[in-house]
Amino acid sequence: MEVHIVATPEQEAFICEGIAGGRFATAEDAAREPLHLWVERQRRRTELLIELDAAEASFARGESRRVGPESITEFIAGVKRRGTRS
Repeated sequence: MEVHIVATPEQEAFICEGIAGGRFATAEDAAREPLHLWVERQRRRTELLIELDAAEASFARGESRRVGPESITEFIAGVKRRGTRS
């Protein structure tokens, strides 16, 4: 499928600046970058929603744990570890 996108004058100027500055070779290259970022953001959002569903199911099964001042450091470290897996 071929898709044609009409840019606003402001977007066209931005694309031209990117090409003139050497960041992009073509307008298509300039358009691909935000699309790639959008795809990545949607992928991360989907993963987050899956994790949230799993957490809610775990909570509903009574598998939750209380997090307080004494365990917050461990909790944060676990979140960071899971965040670097992708």
